Amino acid sequence: MSVDGWHTLLVLGGIRSGKSEFAESLVADAPTVRYVATAPAGDPEDTEWATRLAAHRARRPGSWSTEETAADPGRLVEVIAAAGPNETLLVDDLGGWVTVLLDPAHQPADDTATIAELAAAVRSSTARLVLVSPEVGLSLVPTTPLGRAFTDALGATNRAVADACDAVALVVAGQTAWLKPATSAPAHAVPPATTSPETEPGRAAAPHHAAAQTAPTQAVPADLGAGDVTLPEVLTPAAAPVPTPATSDEPGTGDWAAPTMALPMIATGLVIQPGMELPMPDDYTGPQAVDRLATLDIPGAGLGVLEQVVGFAAATQGTSTPRPWDSVRVLLIQGDHEGGASAGATPDESARRARQARAGRGALARLAAENRAGLQIVEAPVAAPMEDGPALSADEVEAALRYGWRLAEQAADAGVQLLVLAACGAGAEAAAAAVLAATAGAEPPTVLGRVVTEQGEIDDTAWMVRCAAVRDALHRTRRSAREAKDVLAELGGGDIALATGVLLGATARKVPVLLDGPVGTAAAMVSRDLAGQARHWCLLPDHGGRPGVRLAADVLGLTPLVDLRLDLGEGATALAALPLLRSALTLAATLPVHPSLGGPDHSGTDDDSGTDDTAGDRTGTGTGTGEPTGDDEPDFAEPEPAGPGPTTIGSDEPVSPGRRAD
Repeated sequence: MSVDGWHTLLVLGGIRSGKSEFAESLVADAPTVRYVATAPAGDPEDTEWATRLAAHRARRPGSWSTEETAADPGRLVEVIAAAGPNETLLVDDLGGWVTVLLDPAHQPADDTATIAELAAAVRSSTARLVLVSPEVGLSLVPTTPLGRAFTDALGATNRAVADACDAVALVVAGQTAWLKPATSAPAHAVPPATTSPETEPGRAAAPHHAAAQTAPTQAVPADLGAGDVTLPEVLTPAAAPVPTPATSDEPGTGDWAAPTMALPMIATGLVIQPGMELPMPDDYTGPQAVDRLATLDIPGAGLGVLEQVVGFAAATQGTSTPRPWDSVRVLLIQGDHEGGASAGATPDESARRARQARAGRGALARLAAENRAGLQIVEAPVAAPMEDGPALSADEVEAALRYGWRLAEQAADAGVQLLVLAACGAGAEAAAAAVLAATAGAEPPTVLGRVVTEQGEIDDTAWMVRCAAVRDALHRTRRSAREAKDVLAELGGGDIALATGVLLGATARKVPVLLDGPVGTAAAMVSRDLAGQARHWCLLPDHGGRPGVRLAADVLGLTPLVDLRLDLGEGATALAALPLLRSALTLAATLPVHPSLGGPDHSGTDDDSGTDDTAGDRTGTGTGTGEPTGDDEPDFAEPEPAGPGPTTIGSDEPVSPGRRAD
């Protein structure tokens, strides 16, 4: 998938325009591609048509598989709907599909309904999908009824599919114009410099499109016993070379036009700008999943607040029966802030935490191993003192945003189902407070947490220095623009900018994110102005007792699921809560419907009637033995209270409101 933020693309073009070659180049580096051929075989004596088809087949790599749908126009919808998130489909082309649709052999047919079904399949597709279609709307109106029927049907198809796709490209004379860019076209990206313990001095960095490399721990650390959990897979992103101007005018050339993971970057580049239209979670599956919980065979009142987890997972997975997240990756962003923001912080503490995580030690690494999650450490550029001047330059902000986007893409391409956004850096909480003050109008002292030393003592002097730094930075920028990139450059710094890029990239690839701590929530605040859809892909397990996180959660509409007030370091709290979230999803996915509502009875009795012994008690029409009562038995009536106050029946504890009777 390319970094331009789409996973479904429509490529339009005229005859011999180069549209098919362009579409094929987009998926050339995918591990496997399913080529969906829609054109009918044609007249056996039409050698020119046979030559065209042979030329198309000759261009396909041997690793591609081909599927023919010419026999049935409905087959294309089935193929797209059945494709999984790790598959890549190339459909060439919709003109052939319309030809088959209008074939007399398939008449009478509801063409409008069939086109609508195709558009719906494209819109809900989780696969990487590229569709090719002729653009015939620029030519003259055909003089024959059959020609007019074809152009009308193809025009309707192109409009419906273009509306359903994330992006639309038009190829004219071999030149590509983006009619509907999801985030505009991708830009030359210069990620922040990263260091890796595996990179030796003087050795050339890996190409920018290489996947994150695995750096396994060679020896078990001394503090891990024989019965401890397995160390997490620690990933180190490959550093990218600084781009140089392209030496060719041809699309897809130049050092930054090489493929990132699957699709090549387009020459015009990724542009992250306000008002981007990124995907939204499914509007219907979330409420359906929550409604379904009320029918499950749960002996108690249900999942309580964790119903939100089920609804969130259902909406982001697009199904009313969501599954627990199996593949999880933790992105630990390490970036310091100079100046008063880091008052009271131990020098080089964040670097020590990053080294500790790489070695598989510390709370974050232990919890990542316990949750079978990968761990990736990313270094962000150091932010300058915000009270004296901009924390980052505009170019550094652009590079950090694009680099974060690419990190999310790499995770999605690796099959990651859930990202945990973590951070460690001196002064990060003060920078997040400044961002909250600039974006939500908060008073810095109210959102800046107390400073606690390594000895567990509260350092009020350091807290006041941090407050003063935030105050001076806000005063310095009082006449500056409050747009997202300006806030990141003036106040946010490299870690928050990189985290913002991760959120945007994850949203573009429909990967949910667990937020934990001030950096992640500050990034979510900034992302609102760039793409309002990003916050809908975020889940906040706990506020950790941090006032800034609480305020950001209120503004973003994120309700913390638990109130444990854990403060284990950013990211560790989310991992500590992850088993509870997975348990809720496991119950929602595996428990059957209650027998009283038509579900199977797995009580293990020999009674073939399937009657639950407690069914009478649940319905209020039985005796508790499974036998129906006589018609002459009076209905159960609630006794009148004997006096003021609550009345309990058969128990010393009141029945909880809404609790299902047992």
